[in-house]
Amino acid sequence: MFSRPMSYQITLQPGAVQYVAEADETLLEAALRQGVSIPYGCKNGACCVCKTKLLDGKADLGAYQPHALNAREIEEGKLLLCTARARSDLTLENHQATRQSEIPVKLMLAKIKTLQRAAHDVIILSLQLPAHETFTFRAGQYIDILLPEGQRRSYSIASAPEQAGTLELHIRRVPNGLFTGRVFEAMKEKDILRFEGPRGGFFLREESDKPVILIASGTGFAPIKSIVEHTLAQNITRPLRIYWGCRAQADLYLPALPAAWAAEHPHIRFIPVLSAADADWRGRAGFVHQAVLSDYPDLSRHEVYACGNPAMVDSARRELVARCRLPEKSFFADAFTFNA
Repeated sequence: MFSRPMSYQITLQPGAVQYVAEADETLLEAALRQGVSIPYGCKNGACCVCKTKLLDGKADLGAYQPHALNAREIEEGKLLLCTARARSDLTLENHQATRQSEIPVKLMLAKIKTLQRAAHDVIILSLQLPAHETFTFRAGQYIDILLPEGQRRSYSIASAPEQAGTLELHIRRVPNGLFTGRVFEAMKEKDILRFEGPRGGFFLREESDKPVILIASGTGFAPIKSIVEHTLAQNITRPLRIYWGCRAQADLYLPALPAAWAAEHPHIRFIPVLSAADADWRGRAGFVHQAVLSDYPDLSRHEVYACGNPAMVDSARRELVARCRLPEKSFFADAFTFNA
């Protein structure tokens, strides 16, 4: 006779979002399975996006990367939702958890409409959705591309929800990448892809009227593009400051677009930042989050949305909270990790 694993009640404060976690699944797996949206990135204890404080109860911290959770943070009760497992009923502090039941996760087929080479290692992939189906999402969310091998790859939606019938993805080539290799070498227009979504808690909090700082590195620009185009479609005029960090000028694969937003709309500013700029570069140089630190010594009345590589996201979170008075609950993030 087989015994069922123990189940525990998980409560996320201050919103009193509740769900049930089995003893053999991570807190993040359980949340996503039950329609609870929590920001996360790598799913393997490396990127810090899902770091949360344990207020009450006992948890197994699991196998995490030492740089993602240090001894001081463990003493403070911090854990990573993507590695931790419940060992009792838990109360956790997470200001960004929401229930996504009003937007159903759907399994759909889509036809490749266009493949546009935007940079040497970036392709903009446009998907045509079936005419008889609707697909609803929040600007900033992502989908999972389902591969024939049973694996999945996650990509942020770069188009706005108002752009009915198509989805835009920004695909950066990964060395030996199972999916990206096919995108760059084999895929063609009218090929069919299976995907599931929408997913993720990275989206603009529209109930707020605070000024917004949008930070992107590399193809982290994709969900930022979705958010900006959504605000323009909805006539949302909160001040937007877009910081896009890349290594070299050639990596800014759509520079004219955010420049046009800024030229046409007085509430938008665009600041490109290069970490390895050529001698002829006349713009900002260095790491993108450091440009924000320099420009905004006080972020106590702002919201920050950061998307891109985990190192940037973690540095931005840590330093903006510590040095710029940014409330931790006002930092929203999506960290990209890449699978070969």
